[in-house]
Amino acid sequence: MLTQQRRYNTRQQSCASSLHFYSLITTRYLCWTIRAKAQGGPMTEAKPFDRLDKGRMNRWARVFRWHRMQKEDDEEEKKEERKDEKKLPAKPKVNWTERVVDPSEGFYYGWLQVMIFPIFYNWIIIICRTCFKEIEDEFLTLWLTLDYCSDLLYVADTIIKFRTGFLEQGILVQDRDRLKKHYLFSSHFLLDLASLLPTDLLYLYFGINQPLVRVNRFLRISRLNEAMDRMETRTSYPNTFRISKLMLYIFVLIHWNACIYFALSSYIGFGVDRWVYPNITDPMSSPVRHQYIYCFWFSAQIFTTVGDTPLPDREEEYLFMIADLLIAVLVFASVVGNVGNVITNLRDRDNVFFPNHELVKGYLRNRYISKELRNRVNDWYQHLYINRKITRENEILQQLPVQLQTEIAVSVHLPTLSKVTIFQNCETSLLEELVLKLIPQVYSPGEYVCRKGDVGHEMYIIKDGKLAVVADDGITQFAVLSDGNFFGEISILNIKGNKSGNRRTANIRSIGHSDLFSLSKEDLTDVLSEFPAAKRHLEEKGRQILTKMGMLVKAAEGEEEQDEEKVEVKVERLEGNLNTLQTKLARLMAELESSNRKILARVEQLELETEGWEDNSPEEGEGGEVERRDGVGMEVEGERGEAEGEDQAKGTKRANVGEKHAKETKREDEGEGKDEGYGEEKGGEEGETKETERRGQEDM
Repeated sequence: MLTQQRRYNTRQQSCASSLHFYSLITTRYLCWTIRAKAQGGPMTEAKPFDRLDKGRMNRWARVFRWHRMQKEDDEEEKKEERKDEKKLPAKPKVNWTERVVDPSEGFYYGWLQVMIFPIFYNWIIIICRTCFKEIEDEFLTLWLTLDYCSDLLYVADTIIKFRTGFLEQGILVQDRDRLKKHYLFSSHFLLDLASLLPTDLLYLYFGINQPLVRVNRFLRISRLNEAMDRMETRTSYPNTFRISKLMLYIFVLIHWNACIYFALSSYIGFGVDRWVYPNITDPMSSPVRHQYIYCFWFSAQIFTTVGDTPLPDREEEYLFMIADLLIAVLVFASVVGNVGNVITNLRDRDNVFFPNHELVKGYLRNRYISKELRNRVNDWYQHLYINRKITRENEILQQLPVQLQTEIAVSVHLPTLSKVTIFQNCETSLLEELVLKLIPQVYSPGEYVCRKGDVGHEMYIIKDGKLAVVADDGITQFAVLSDGNFFGEISILNIKGNKSGNRRTANIRSIGHSDLFSLSKEDLTDVLSEFPAAKRHLEEKGRQILTKMGMLVKAAEGEEEQDEEKVEVKVERLEGNLNTLQTKLARLMAELESSNRKILARVEQLELETEGWEDNSPEEGEGGEVERRDGVGMEVEGERGEAEGEDQAKGTKRANVGEKHAKETKREDEGEGKDEGYGEEKGGEEGETKETERRGQEDM
């Protein structure tokens, strides 16, 4: 595109120069013609000039031809652009008939705020029109218009409820049928349906001046509560909103009580006693505005229990006062409780944001700390409160998920951390881990952040303010550190060869009020353990700094490399030993499985052999046993002879079985003797076979 533009500009310049040259030639030709006519000479001398003019005319024709071609090219480009625009996918049109409202989106929140107006309108105006008849008669057209506008909003709210999604297992349900069922079977549907009933038809019976027939519109109060809860969670000043909401509810309560008081006065009679409203025939009491203000003042006086109210004379008046006093007790308790909660929340917020100053001051008084040190502490607290410095950020964000904590910390502290030179080329994930470990600290003017020779346990990053690198006398300044500078990283990186070890190498003192971030040695080590490349990068930068300062022992670099090589050799050796042990373990497992199989085979074989040893002689009864016990020696000897014969037969059988089993074992050993570790087992099996043969021969 840039190349085409350059060509176009070049052609335009060429065309302009051609036009300028042609205009000069034309002007000279006209001057020559006029001069020739004035002299009366022939015009034939213009031929050389005509030939020159023809060449220029040809060039002019070429310019116009190029211009026409350029115009055609532009038209073709425009046609192609139109084709490309047609090929582009059209923006998806929102189908409002199938749209599902997400309760967490801005549209739903805005709609709840819109619904506050019709609900408050019905709760305030209906009772006012019912009790103050002059207000109803004077503005009847306005009230009817507002009534039906609020009804339209009620209908629209019901339609939106039919399309409002709900969460199921954390996922927004968007199925239209399920949304309808969910709303139809909810507790709010019946109340919403009752609030939409066309009770205005009762105007035909009671008359148009009876707005009390619209009392069913009060049932939409649940929508108001939901809107108030949403606004309280979204506002940046929740305590102020709670107080405002409480005062609004109290205003509505006093408004209702004022309307009922005026209606009760009308029922009893205006001006019959001091308690009721004065006689409306009095010019001072007849205006509607005065009537409402007086009734509102009377109700506010009762609820706040401030001032003297006229004593009631009638039973109706006593009952009204009793009810009002009971309500006043509840109102007073709610006001005191809510205001107390707001004050407690404000104090808790201050205690979370800032350290508790009162406890520190009490400790300083009890320990008789010097006045100078107490003034320094007071100045430090005053600086925190005036400039809204927060030193306990991690405690405030503990209730949030880790991901949100990380995002908040990144948005607040990442610009400062990215200014640090040792962290500029590090991974973003490393910086995100580090921002959660940063601890804000505030130092007063003249206060030392660290002293030379102190053991370093953290590094510091300057967020705001200036610090000076001073000599031991505390006056001579070697350098001034400002925003984005850091110090103390050498003492927490554990760089080998550092002559100072983990000790501070300089004195750092705050010039004014300074805001720093501290990063402890333990936190940095934990984070760098997961980022070895960043660890090497930081250590390399630390070595460069130590080399410039002359604080690094050169021999330590070679020792460090040797240590690394030794570690690598040890690791390789351990890996080789581990592989050998794994091989031996596999062989032992194979031998164990083979032995298990052989033992199982032997047990099965012995079970088969013992089945033939069972006595097959018929069972004898108890009488036969007694005769055998009491029989003569001949029977006993006969039994012994039979037993010996059976033993000899069993011995022969055992010998045969032993020989057979030895042959089978020998075949198994010959088949498995190729594996390592089987020599000893094979010798043991042959010994067992020989022992079995020997026992069989002895039994024979």
